[in-house]
Amino acid sequence: MADTVLYEVSDGLATITLNRPEAMNAMNTETKVALRDAAQAAAADDGVRAILLTAAGDRAFCVGQDLKEHIGLLAADKESGSRHTMTTVRDHYNPIVRALTGAPKPVVAAVNGVAAGAGFGFALCADYRIVADTAAFNTSFARVALTADSGMSWTLPRVIGPGRAADLLLFPRSITAQEAYELGIANRLVPASELRGEAEKVARALAAGPTVAYAALKEAVAYGLTHSLDETLEKEDELQARAGASEDHVIAVQAFVNKEKPKYLGR
Repeated sequence: MADTVLYEVSDGLATITLNRPEAMNAMNTETKVALRDAAQAAAADDGVRAILLTAAGDRAFCVGQDLKEHIGLLAADKESGSRHTMTTVRDHYNPIVRALTGAPKPVVAAVNGVAAGAGFGFALCADYRIVADTAAFNTSFARVALTADSGMSWTLPRVIGPGRAADLLLFPRSITAQEAYELGIANRLVPASELRGEAEKVARALAAGPTVAYAALKEAVAYGLTHSLDETLEKEDELQARAGASEDHVIAVQAFVNKEKPKYLGR
């Protein structure tokens, strides 16, 4: 991994930290490659049972594309007659989104400051968002004459509804942490000084939980949003059979009967 993204695995929790605080964690090419590789590694590692996505500094979670680098790349494309710059969606953003949303384990985002553009999109890829009371969100894309990427055209309407999503995409504005909580963008709102501790607490609790069941829950919700009731019921049957065959299900039932706290194995 590059220094712009830190990656650490401890007790089943993979922590991915965006580490360009001096640039408000903007996504230059090096950072996009490193985040893609870290997200894919965490998603594929069976030893990782939860993922925590966070950022260094206190000003920004991620302000999206590094526009200083971007404008230079656009100029180079114009001079060479190529269009390499805009392949970043296919080469970087899409794999990051697929890794986080498709990971067979819970993903927690700890949003410490401004989350704009792709940064907002990456936060929406998480299953659970813990947000500092000093944070803010902005779709930003239309302000620079671009359409949504980083999965936001898929995630944002599912989180807040298509009408509100259209409002925020067509008329970008800064959303306070409190408004984000009221809209459902933030699952939990905490004082900025408590963000990291609370996020780690939640993420570690998930890392110690029934991983197979969590993966099935993620798959069931995603499936149900785009399929009929009958199709979803069939999917629930399939997924419940999978969860019911897990070692963790037996552990949970035995612990319940014995009035003990279950100690899950993640399988």
